[in-house]
Amino acid sequence: MSEPFEPLLRSFDERRRSELVAAYMAVEHAAEPVPEARLGALREPASRRTLEAMLNLSGRTLIRAGRSEWTSGYQDEVAEELARDPACSPPAGDRAVLTLVLIHSVAIPRAAGRLPDDTWLSPHPTPLEELRRRSQLTITELEAALRRLRLAGLVAQVRADGRSDGGDAGGFVPGPQFHRLTPAARRRLQEELILAAGPDSPLAATIRARRRSRERVRQEAGRQEAGRQETRTQAVREAAVQGENS
Repeated sequence: MSEPFEPLLRSFDERRRSELVAAYMAVEHAAEPVPEARLGALREPASRRTLEAMLNLSGRTLIRAGRSEWTSGYQDEVAEELARDPACSPPAGDRAVLTLVLIHSVAIPRAAGRLPDDTWLSPHPTPLEELRRRSQLTITELEAALRRLRLAGLVAQVRADGRSDGGDAGGFVPGPQFHRLTPAARRRLQEELILAAGPDSPLAATIRARRRSRERVRQEAGRQEAGRQETRTQAVREAAVQGENS
């Protein structure tokens, strides 16, 4: 397991190498964030920097969840690239159901002051009946979508007493995958939820205007970089011509 990380781990002794690999496996594969008290490599900033470098090799990054828990997720630029790939996008029905869960379990309680702004997990489940009423899916399609979302860790089913799974279901809440969002991804999701819940609101208009402005900046930066590349290419050509003539 440690072979791909050999350049990063060769300066450590066997015990520290094992701790780093164990921490890597934990943050990558544990369903919930890992308390740093459980693993030595998560407690020390220097070890966390090495762990971050290990994750970076596969486009991942270390994410703090809460005050002393850690998990991993995709780097923002990698997530953006994956999002453009249709093969990585859930079916439209699944996305619609997930959006309904986020609106009713997160956006509405947050607007009412019952949920902090910095969390995407919620103790306010969306009842199945609410999903039926708000969705245009058949009950068979809705249940299939919920099953896929649960398997992907995007939603969780909780009982009326707040415990996860089993017993009398109270409804559905965002799943543990939401721990894996980077701060930038959390902000983007917040914007998407505002656009979905209130597309005609002043805040939605502000978000769209800000995105258009950012896109113009990116396009201008791309044009400038293309111009610099063309200048460098032309300089190489001229140097080659001068060399041939000398």
